[in-house]
Order: sequence, then structure tokens, then C-alpha cells
Amino acid sequence: MGMQPWMAMRSMSRDASVAEKTLAPGTRRRVLTYAGPYRRPIIAFLAVVVLDSVLVVAVPLLLKRLVDDGVIPKDSGVVVRLSLVVAAIAVLDAILTVVSRWYSSRIGEGLINDLRTEVFAHVLRQPIAFFTRAQTGSLVSRLNNDVIGAQQAFTSVLSNVVSNVVSVALVIAAMASLSWQLTLGSLVLVPVFLIPARLMGRRLSTLAHRQMTLNADMGTRMTERFNVAGALLVKLFGVPAREEAEYAERAGRVRDIGIQISLNRSIFMAVLTFVAALATAMVYGFGGVMAVAGTLSVGTLLALSALLARLYGPLTSLSNVRVDIMTALVSFERVFEVLDLQPLVAERPGAVDLPPGPLGVRLEHVAFRYPSADEVSLASLESTSSGDRKAGGPVLHDISLEARPGQLVALVGPSGAGKTTLTSLVSRLYDPTEGTVRIGGLDLRDVTLASLRDRVGVVTQEAHLFHDTIRANLRYARPDATDAEIRSALEAAQISGLVDELPEGLDTVVGDRGHRLSGGEKQRLAIARLLLKAPDVVVLDEATAHLDSESEVAVQRALDAALAGRTSIVIAHRLSTIRQADLIVVLEKGRVVETGRHEELLASGGLYADLHATQFATTKNGSHAEPALDIA
Repeated sequence: MGMQPWMAMRSMSRDASVAEKTLAPGTRRRVLTYAGPYRRPIIAFLAVVVLDSVLVVAVPLLLKRLVDDGVIPKDSGVVVRLSLVVAAIAVLDAILTVVSRWYSSRIGEGLINDLRTEVFAHVLRQPIAFFTRAQTGSLVSRLNNDVIGAQQAFTSVLSNVVSNVVSVALVIAAMASLSWQLTLGSLVLVPVFLIPARLMGRRLSTLAHRQMTLNADMGTRMTERFNVAGALLVKLFGVPAREEAEYAERAGRVRDIGIQISLNRSIFMAVLTFVAALATAMVYGFGGVMAVAGTLSVGTLLALSALLARLYGPLTSLSNVRVDIMTALVSFERVFEVLDLQPLVAERPGAVDLPPGPLGVRLEHVAFRYPSADEVSLASLESTSSGDRKAGGPVLHDISLEARPGQLVALVGPSGAGKTTLTSLVSRLYDPTEGTVRIGGLDLRDVTLASLRDRVGVVTQEAHLFHDTIRANLRYARPDATDAEIRSALEAAQISGLVDELPEGLDTVVGDRGHRLSGGEKQRLAIARLLLKAPDVVVLDEATAHLDSESEVAVQRALDAALAGRTSIVIAHRLSTIRQADLIVVLEKGRVVETGRHEELLASGGLYADLHATQFATTKNGSHAEPALDIA
């Protein structure tokens, strides 16, 4: 074992300001709870680390005996025996190193798995408002960088502290037993060793922080340009020469900072090596004089020199141990910050499943405001923290309506009327601020989330598909679906012919967010996914505004199949859907201003009649597709 200069350099180059941070109360105690399942492996790991540290002093002490009792008296037997012992120690050291790494990996990877799984599951339970504010890169960082930083508290930091404490104690004790004068002289040089190490450490810390910022900036730029939407924007509006120049400028800054870091690391290592060589020269100089005078044996001199090489590295690391520990604890705290953010929509204790059979939907005096940023997000997860983090005003006011089992309710109204917000309450993406949303007679807050997801299906206007196969995207709604059931859903959704024409069929990868498919094709696949799920209640936003005539007809047929026999709440854009609705609910500024059937509402001459007349005035000429009310 050497003095581990690279480990010392890594420790000294960490951000020293982290040591000044104040942890939240209970953080340390909470961290220890994660060690519970690994108590025995951690104890075994520390025992191996301690035993390995003991070997630090064994070889130098054996070297003393080998020289004094074997080489100088010319006793070859002693030389051979001690050489074999040194070889055996080397073998034992190698075995202990492997065992130590195995325990470290078992504990570290286990902790990473536990933390990642817990954070991932917790994040998925957050409301949609959380994802509209949080920066994706920051979330991924919590799952990766901070989780890895946290697990180091139980692996590298813990093992280094224990190993260095034991090593320093044993080395100083062994040196003092051999020559207290030279030991004292060696310790006097410790400040000369630590001062340049700290100065260079701060410099390296600053450079490393700048390098991380620059790399993050480059990563963000590549992420934005390398997805389908970003690449399309660059091709349509970007200037290739400008894009290349801007990227080259950023890459050049990363290159320059990398050169500076490499140079400073070399200087750091040179300084540590120089000071260590100075101390070694002092030991050889004064020790050599003592050996000539007969007050110190040659073996003792060599042993002191070997022990000295094992002293300064651990001492340097220990001088920065508070920073190492706090760095790991702060990573834990950042993970806890996410875990402590309570989901606004949660399942109550004692929640029950929705009753079997047809289900009706009823809203009773519902009011709603979107939650504040502090209720749903963390400032540290947002790319730019907004100064106004208060809740907005009410967006729904005293909404009461009912969709009986099997009925179709159409929601119409101008943009911003609150239609999408209302459907979000029915699918329980949010809970109402006031009033009650009931399905099957039960308050949704008293219903199990699993039951609600099974019985209520949603199709949004922008159908989202994962970067996976068609089969995998469809089975996301129902993992146990057979190929025959998938085929039936595709036929009902008017898209089986397209899938059959694809070379890979159901195994065709749809691309990032389904960009390999057209808007109408994605919408029909989303409807097929809904049909495969076979929910009792359907909530959907008709996506016909951006489709060509042929796609619009196909999507409408698919929607007809999806709505047949089901309780449906539809944000309606097409006149045919509105006409066949059992109830039309007209919304304006978050309030219900009219309800009734198509003919009734036209006859009343209210907002619905105005929207209807305005739309027909603009679409009566030149369109083969059925007109859609411009009420999105």
C-alpha cells in the first residue's frame, strides 16, 4: 500500500463550502435507517478494512527484521523465512482487497437500487403540475448523481475514514516505537504538506465546478437538438454554421477547462511528491547520521522511511474528512428533499374499489384552483425559480353536472373555459378544491387509485407513445393482453391495415414520442390502447383539429367504437359528436352557462348558438370534412 495520492487529491478537490451547510434536523438519523438492511455486510466490510489497514505497518516492520537480523548478520535462513512472510502478506492483502471491493459493491449497489427505486416510485405519484414545473435533467440528476453520492457515505467515505484513522494511528505508533525523534520531525512537516494541498484543492474544486456547469450546458444543448422535435426546428429555422459555431465555442471552453484541470492535478501531485520526498530526505539524513553513530540500526532506518511513505496520504485525506462526510450527507438530503414532497393526490387509508357494473359520473358544486409551486414542486428542480410561487385564482366555479351510465356528455366552450381542467378532475389527476367528484356514487378520494385507473380510460388530444414497439405501447394499458386481443383493438380503432403494412408489424418501433407515425395514426393507436383497456368510463379530447379529411374520418370511426356503450365525457370539436351527445355542457370562464341538447341550445340563442353560427359562417365553403366547432 502506498500513500494513495490520487485518493487524497480527490478528497482535497471537493467543494469545501459544503462543510458549512446546515443539514435538516434528523438527516443523520434518517440516513442510518438505510443502513439497517445492510448492518451485517457493513460490519464485515469494516472488519476487512481494519485488517487490511493493519497490514500497512506489517511489511515495514518485517523489513527492519529482515535487514537487521538477516542481511547484516548474513543469516540466509532468516532472509528466506521473512521473505516468505512478506509474500504471504501480499497474498493476504490481495485477498482482502478483493473481499473489501465485493462488500463495497454489494452494499453500494444495494443502496443505489433502494434509493433509485424509492425516488422513481415517489416521483411517479406526483401530480401533473409537478412535471410541468420540474426540469427533467434535474430529476434525472437526483436519480443518478445524488443517489450515487449518497451511497458513498456507506462505502468509500466510511471505508476511507476507518482505514485512514487506523493506518495513521498504527503508523505513528510504529514510527514512535522505532524513533520518537524522527517521528516528531516527520510530524512537524505535516503543515508543510497540508497547506499546499489545501490551496491546490480549492483551485481544483473551483475548476471542477466550472467543468460540471459547462458539461451540463453542452448536455442540455445536445438533448434539445438530438430529439425529433428539436432536430426538426433546427432544420426548419436554424443556421447550420451558427449551430456548429456555438457548439464549437462551448466545446472549446470544456477543452480549455479540461487542460487547466489536468495541469493543476499534475502540479498538485508534484507538490505532494516533493514534500514527501523532502520528508524522506530528512529521515534518511538524520537517520543516517544516527545509524553511523550506532544509535539507530539500518533496518530501523529503512522501516521508518517505508512507514513515512504510508503516513502523509491518509493524513491529507483525514484533514478533509468533514468535507467528504458532508458531501455524502448533502447528497442524501437532496434525495430526501424529493422524497419529502408529498403527492397532492394520494390514496386514503381504507379506500375501496369502484363498484362492478356500469358507472355514472357526477360533479357536485366543484370548484378548483391550480396548486401553487410550493405545493407541487421544489425550487431546486426548476431551471429558473419563479419569484411568484403562490397559487393562482379559481379556474372552475360551482360546477355541477351528471353523466348517467352509458351517457355521452359533450363539453364545449371557448378556449380557456376550463374543459380540460374539468376532465382532469374526473380522471383524478387533481382533486377539487371544493365540492365532490363521484364515479359510481363514490367520492374519488375514497376510491383506490388502481381501481380508478382500471375503470376510467383517457385519450388526450396529443397522443403520447413511448420509444418502443407498437405491441409494447398497446400493452402498457393491459400487460396481459394477447396478440388476438391487440388485433381486435387495432381493427376497432381503424388502424389494423396500417400495422399489417409495416415490415415489422406489431414489433415496429414508433420512435421518440411516436414521431414515425402521423398525427391521425398516433391518435388511432391511442384509441386502440383505450379499447384494449376496455374501461367503463371514457374521458377524451377529440383530436380532429389538425387532421386531414381521411384521417379525420378514420379517427371518428375509431372514437365511435371507443364510446359505444360507455359513460363518456368528451371535449367535443366535431359537430357529429355534439349532436349525438345526451347532454351538452357549455362552459365559459370556469362556469356552466348552458346545458341541454343541440336543438335546445340553438333555440335558446345563448353562447352555444353564437359559437355554432360563427363556425358555420367561416366553414360553409370549400370543405369536404365535417365542420368542427372552433371551441377548443
